[in-house]
Amino acid sequence: MHWLFDSIEAIRDFMELGGSVLTWIAVTIFLMWVLIIERLLYFRSTMKKMSEDIHDRWEARQERRSWNAHMIREGMISKFSQAVSSSIPMIQTMVALCPLLGLLGTVTGMITVFEVMAVSGSGNVRAMAAGVSQATVPTMAGMVGALSGVLLVTLLSRRAAREVEFLEDSLTMDH
Repeated sequence: MHWLFDSIEAIRDFMELGGSVLTWIAVTIFLMWVLIIERLLYFRSTMKKMSEDIHDRWEARQERRSWNAHMIREGMISKFSQAVSSSIPMIQTMVALCPLLGLLGTVTGMITVFEVMAVSGSGNVRAMAAGVSQATVPTMAGMVGALSGVLLVTLLSRRAAREVEFLEDSLTMDH
């Protein structure tokens, strides 16, 4: 149990070191990962059932060659495509937002450094160091957050496109 309190204290110290922008970066990364995990779970469970249901409904149709049947097929594929890739644009936005928030943290940290220099001159190195850490820690956190999400959002996007293509190929137009 002691390790838990040490971990919480280390996280709290890190968050204080980076300033208030680091809190926004942490919230963004947390939400991004919640959405990533949701999409991974969706791909493992709900998507397969939805694909099978669409395929079964299509195969149960008597007539598949008319314009009406073609539009029904396109509608089924479109609904599937929308369901499969529903959270991916939001994840991509959060991946892009992380470095921007890191840059905001850099700017606010440098403002702190300049305020210290204006008030006490450049001789107070200890006070300037706090501003420098407040400038670099959010930058690092924003980059780590973006890098952690960029690989998975690429994999999720490719998987979604591949599943839609597979469904399109499996819905035959004969009869």
